[in-house]
Amino acid sequence: MALQLGLAGVFFALFFLLASLKGAHSAKTFNVRNYGAVANGRIDNRKAFLEAWDEACSQEEVSRVYIPKGVYMLGTVEFSGPCKGPITFSMEGDLRAPDGPMNTDTWIAFRYVDELRVEGGGTLDGQGASAWPYNDCHKNTKCQSLPISIRLDFVTNSRIENIRSIDSKNAHINLFACNNVNVSKIELSAPAESPNTDGIKIGSSTDIRISSSRLRTGDDCVAILSGSTNIDISDVFCGPGHGISVGSLGKYEGDDDVKGLVVSNCTFSGTDNGVRIKSWESPWKCTASNFIFEDIFMDKVRNPIIIDQTYCPHPPCSKETASHVQIEDVTYRNIWGTSRSEIAVSLDCSKKYPCKNIEMRDINLSHLGNEGPLKSWCSYVDGRVYGRQKPPACF
Repeated sequence: MALQLGLAGVFFALFFLLASLKGAHSAKTFNVRNYGAVANGRIDNRKAFLEAWDEACSQEEVSRVYIPKGVYMLGTVEFSGPCKGPITFSMEGDLRAPDGPMNTDTWIAFRYVDELRVEGGGTLDGQGASAWPYNDCHKNTKCQSLPISIRLDFVTNSRIENIRSIDSKNAHINLFACNNVNVSKIELSAPAESPNTDGIKIGSSTDIRISSSRLRTGDDCVAILSGSTNIDISDVFCGPGHGISVGSLGKYEGDDDVKGLVVSNCTFSGTDNGVRIKSWESPWKCTASNFIFEDIFMDKVRNPIIIDQTYCPHPPCSKETASHVQIEDVTYRNIWGTSRSEIAVSLDCSKKYPCKNIEMRDINLSHLGNEGPLKSWCSYVDGRVYGRQKPPACF
């Protein structure tokens, strides 16, 4: 009887596997070459890509926009829905952005699409080195906006996997007002000195999962911004870059709460920060709560654990009041490795809204080299500690 049940289980597993493979291969395919796309890396293929997308999007069945191997230059383009059925953007080939700043804030956008899949093993080449010299926003309030490589707005029940993005002019990937999106097995790369090349920015989105990826950037590997809830980040390698950050929050009136974040089984290597929460000194209120940072290895990280509620990236900043962002219910658990700075744990919270219910459990950080023992530094923190604390806890 047990043998029969075992054979039945194998049969059904094979049945569902074959059914899923059949579904994958039965998608109606729209090859951009058939619409005039040329893979010479010089001619703008925007028209051909849009025609292929529009026809695929109109299908009342699973469809696939297919980019064969080759290098395709592609100007700024928006792939819009809603589509009549699930759609895959399958890029085996590489997409190359035009040189220079491009006079737009987006290179490739997907908007109002449900059941989108972006995959295929290809590379997005943002040609960032040709645009980074134009990034002077730290000193010019009327600076020119540089394009994010791939933007998803109002995208639901979707997946990005097995693609590469190199040398983005601005951030690599931006998710706004998205729900239930999985990002996995991706590689993002830009030099450590490249300005504002965040890996993945998430704003006003829910149920976002990032996993099994390598993020090497000149800014935050992942930035969780206003209005984001239920974000899960696991098995991510971050470095170089500025770490994984919540915020900055409180800069603008109307910033929404950020709730429900888990960062687990991640490695930070040579980053400026590890796990960071940051807010401005301003009167604008919101809450950052229910965060778990656990099972994290820090390798030569300058600031492994940091809360900064006096965030001011380009002084001087207005310091009209203490930060009105309430940080609460944050757990740091099983974090180990090496720190490049003497203060490995820095919790600089708001005088007006002190951090509440902060839990430190099993922290084991060492100073890189022989500069002596590490320290923790706290300001306006309420919490508790458990297990090993190295450096010694400051609350």
